[in-house]
Amino acid sequence: MQVTAKLVKELRGKTGAGMMDCKKALVETEGNIELAVDWLREKGIAKAAKKASRIAAEGSCVVKTNGNKAIIFELNSETDFVAKNENFVNLTNKIAAALLASDATCEECALEVPVGGTTLKEFLLESISSIGENLTFRRFEVVLKEDHQEFGAYMHMGGKIAALTVLDNADFETAKDIAMHVAASSPQYLSSKDISEEFIVHETDVLTREALNENAEAVKPKPEGIIKKMVMGRLNKSFKAMCLLSQPFIKDPNQSVEQYVNSKGSKVQSFKRLAVGEGIEKKVENFAEEVMNQTR
Repeated sequence: MQVTAKLVKELRGKTGAGMMDCKKALVETEGNIELAVDWLREKGIAKAAKKASRIAAEGSCVVKTNGNKAIIFELNSETDFVAKNENFVNLTNKIAAALLASDATCEECALEVPVGGTTLKEFLLESISSIGENLTFRRFEVVLKEDHQEFGAYMHMGGKIAALTVLDNADFETAKDIAMHVAASSPQYLSSKDISEEFIVHETDVLTREALNENAEAVKPKPEGIIKKMVMGRLNKSFKAMCLLSQPFIKDPNQSVEQYVNSKGSKVQSFKRLAVGEGIEKKVENFAEEVMNQTR
């Protein structure tokens, strides 16, 4: 299989490894990105593959609550200039209010919700005409809570990141503190119990091969028992960073999120986190070239 520059660039974006190392990894794995990431990690070239999909599109993530219901969604625009515009902000607020008042529970049915005298789908088409940029509605979710639970909602940098938490027996400030933490620390799981066995086996295998490769090049190789302990230590450290409850609390790193929440007589039930443009490949613009094209 031919290794293209696009594949090399994508792998470099995921791992931070050098161009030649990325090309070699792709050759070794016949162009398979995920296997190439593992190959680089095993060789010690890329120590981790935790980087999320490149944040590409512009726009805003929105979270709103009302009583026992909360919604969270993303509305994308083509440029950050439009996303910061007052008209775009008013647009997201109008959509949020309509969705919060509706019975919609998925993206497809959300597009049929009445907004401004028409459906959300038609409303977006009309807005595209007036704003002059393409708009995309995505990643809409509804979260419900019980009376004894509290929502924590937080939007960072005008919606670049939105976080929503649900806590048992918590006050508003505690729930919001955890939402702020989620926005800042980007946990992938609530606790280690939520990590799949398949992922654990995969990570153990990758870390074991990485450790064995390091050991083979060491001046004084370590015995097998020590290697196993090293792998378990790295695995536990990785999982601790991935899981919300075990992360150091941003407002007091001397205690974990779980310890902080427990001190408040509360418990985290769930969380959601969105960051603008996750998973969307952004078109790279050459501004100077664009201006020149306009003059021709």
